[in-house]
Amino acid sequence: MKKGLIFVLFALVSIVSQISWNAKVGMNMSNFTGDMDTDMRIGFNVGVGMEYQFSDMWSIQPSLMFTQKGAKQDEVKMNPMYLEIPVLAAARFAIADNQNIVVKAGPYFAFGIAGKCKIGDEKIDFFGDGDDQFGAKRFDAGLGVGVAYEINKFFIDLSGEFGLAKLADGDGAPKNMNFSIGVGYKF
Repeated sequence: MKKGLIFVLFALVSIVSQISWNAKVGMNMSNFTGDMDTDMRIGFNVGVGMEYQFSDMWSIQPSLMFTQKGAKQDEVKMNPMYLEIPVLAAARFAIADNQNIVVKAGPYFAFGIAGKCKIGDEKIDFFGDGDDQFGAKRFDAGLGVGVAYEINKFFIDLSGEFGLAKLADGDGAPKNMNFSIGVGYKF
């Protein structure tokens, strides 16, 4: 019994020692793909993440992000906000003492929690159906890619997200596309 308990404790310690946490904030440059002829919109993102390292090189990086996406078209400005969970596989390459380049890719899943569509002086809800709503779907998912430069516990992150879920029904319906630059700190 004691040997089994000691084995479980050592297993938990080895798992916990491979986990690190981080906080990050950044700027988004987002747009819609599809038949809509829209222009890029600037937004922000903020969140927390963790990293589980399998080895010195390989890890998985899930995060919980609050992110603002959208686009604009003439007088119409679309401003959806999402809770997003990217789950990225990462490869770390050491380039100097305490400096790394991290290349990452994987899926993301998002749920629209708020947002407005401003048409001239009138504002309507971005998500949902109805006369006073834009009618976009709340669920979003896609592929994320990125590269980060780590210096000690700080990092600079460049990433892109390519939505695979349509924001509305129909052929040529828009999908989210987002590029971001951010900074963060690892705990």
